[in-house]
Amino acid sequence: MIGFVIRYIVIAIVVMVIPRYLKGITVDGFTVALWVALAMGFLNSFVKPVLKIISFPITFITLGLFSLVINVGLVYLVAHYITGFHVTGFIAPLIFSFILGITNSLVGLFTK
Repeated sequence: MIGFVIRYIVIAIVVMVIPRYLKGITVDGFTVALWVALAMGFLNSFVKPVLKIISFPITFITLGLFSLVINVGLVYLVAHYITGFHVTGFIAPLIFSFILGITNSLVGLFTK
């Protein structure tokens, strides 16, 4: 349980830091960042696998590039439902999802 809390606090801190260096992403506060971290974790755990199965043919045809569209779509979905989190463009949410994925992996190494 402690690992779960630490993981999402660290990810929320990263969500707060990313908009300082990346135009196209805005976060209104730490509470919003924590909600974004939890929502992204939920979507990546439950929705993304279903989307990958459904979109397998187009992902196969595009040699995996369509998975980038799925990542961006999930960031936009979170931005739609979380008030205070705003996203514009394609590259900014793509980089945002990459940074969150890397952060999640690194924190996972240390919290197991």
